[in-house]
Amino acid sequence: MKFTKMHGIGNDYVYVNCFQETIPAPGEVAKRISDRHFGIGSDGLILIKPSDVADFEMEMYNSDGSLGAMCGNGIRCVAKYVYDYGLTDKTRITVATGSGIKTLDLTVEDGKVTLVKVDMGAPILEAEKVPVDVTKLEKEKAVTDEAATIEGAIVGRLLCVNGKDYPVTCVSMGNPHCVTCVDDVDGLKIEAIGPDFEHHPAFPDRVNTEFIKVLDRNTVQMRVWERGAGETWACGTGACAVAVACILNGWTEDSVTVKLRGGDLQIEWDREQNTVFMTGPAEVVFDGEIRL
Repeated sequence: MKFTKMHGIGNDYVYVNCFQETIPAPGEVAKRISDRHFGIGSDGLILIKPSDVADFEMEMYNSDGSLGAMCGNGIRCVAKYVYDYGLTDKTRITVATGSGIKTLDLTVEDGKVTLVKVDMGAPILEAEKVPVDVTKLEKEKAVTDEAATIEGAIVGRLLCVNGKDYPVTCVSMGNPHCVTCVDDVDGLKIEAIGPDFEHHPAFPDRVNTEFIKVLDRNTVQMRVWERGAGETWACGTGACAVAVACILNGWTEDSVTVKLRGGDLQIEWDREQNTVFMTGPAEVVFDGEIRL
């Protein structure tokens, strides 16, 4: 199998051009190649495929072999791959994903894509669509006076995890996210608390959890525990969920720089259009070939 290792601010995947390659049992392949000791090493596997409804299709698998719906950093790398490797000459493309068709605008310098802006679509806030089982949340609310009140949304509600109450805001960007503030993002023992959020009974499909600290009205720091992958250095859909959560709680403006372990993403929620835009880089690490 020929592949390309790529990353979006540290969120790394193995990419396969399925215009040329056929991958049997991709979930099992994802588990094997993602192993950082015995495989290539990645957060998962992304297949770039033909599409009947868009320019391309992105099919993604987490490092545990489970099928994912959408990855913001991953889709930026898909855009870079298809342009840099000659599958398209367009600087605006559409990509079909498990959470719908996304439109991407490519910034090209010296023949290579350097930045990608992704129309991530509308955030999903209704609890049952995220999904969140509201019966597993504490009845008391922990919202600030500025928090937006949206019918059916989980904004600043308390979630008890291992005996401690966390104020959480839940957003789906095609996959479920739970955003909570902590005092110390860098010192957080995420490997201890992350799995307890991921598998909490409030989240029937498991959940990605963003632990954040608001630095100012335009800047937020975050770490992320991704369902099926553990801590990753970046999560594009997570950064979008963080921006939406911060805006709903009245903590930031509508345009936010989200600082992740792997780098920064610029997120804007155009509330008039109800669309979230994400802008960030994508990088090729190396090309290779592995025997399956």
